[in-house]
Amino acid sequence: MKVHYECLTCMATQCQRIAEMATQDLELRKKAMFLAAKLIAREYHENAIPAIAGSLVFLELYKFLGNDDPFKKYKERSNAIARDVVKLLKEKLDIDFKTAVKLAIIGNVIDFSVGFSPEKLEEEVEKMLSEELYIDESDELLREIKRARSILYLTDNVGEHHFDAILLEKIKEVSRAELYIAGKEGAIINDVTVEDLKRDGFERFGRIVSTGTRIVGVPINDVSDEFRRIFEESDIIIAKGQGNFETLSELKDERVFFLLKAKCPAVARELKVPRGALVCMRNATRR
Repeated sequence: MKVHYECLTCMATQCQRIAEMATQDLELRKKAMFLAAKLIAREYHENAIPAIAGSLVFLELYKFLGNDDPFKKYKERSNAIARDVVKLLKEKLDIDFKTAVKLAIIGNVIDFSVGFSPEKLEEEVEKMLSEELYIDESDELLREIKRARSILYLTDNVGEHHFDAILLEKIKEVSRAELYIAGKEGAIINDVTVEDLKRDGFERFGRIVSTGTRIVGVPINDVSDEFRRIFEESDIIIAKGQGNFETLSELKDERVFFLLKAKCPAVARELKVPRGALVCMRNATRR
């Protein structure tokens, strides 16, 4: 997915949030925004992919501000709240595969880039549980999972990964495939890192792997050789969230299934769905 017109202001807003979360020094915040303007002018062009362009800008801001993880406290809150909500859901619901897919998608609401407050998570989950998936290709996903010998699961945001655990449990029940769970090499916005996955015991589902980069999504030309090999050899790739959609939709790879909530107008427009729609869709069937 190439940038849409809204991506410019989204990047600028994210830069402001980064400056505010990274430091209390008002003068440093102002200087950071001067730098952000120059960086965005460099990275925002008609062939740019939003997730990649934004990441390159944000990482330079981190360095300038001297804060390598300005979202740390937000991630800690998201993680604690999501863990508790998922525990309640598992006690209350009879979760089959289709419900697990839906919950994994619902978890995608945890996203700082759209200003989500983790304190609203339980309320949002309850509300979305009654919604139908706008595009639902979960039956096809299940068939492919049962046939697959290797599956790559691309995580998205911290907190959301506890919802992913519900789906990963179901995948393990129906498939004997080798399962890889991917996180980022280091902190970027509120994305899941390899460290997050290890801390929360995701090795119980399969092998934890790094994308080899901190860039949001899967920037295929910047990933590690190991990740590239796993990516190329996997029979099915489950891609969570908008960042993975923005990068992988460019590849037109039918092995990829996108699981996401279309939170921003640009992604919704690209998918040809209403904003806020819940989507489980194979890349090959994009309209």
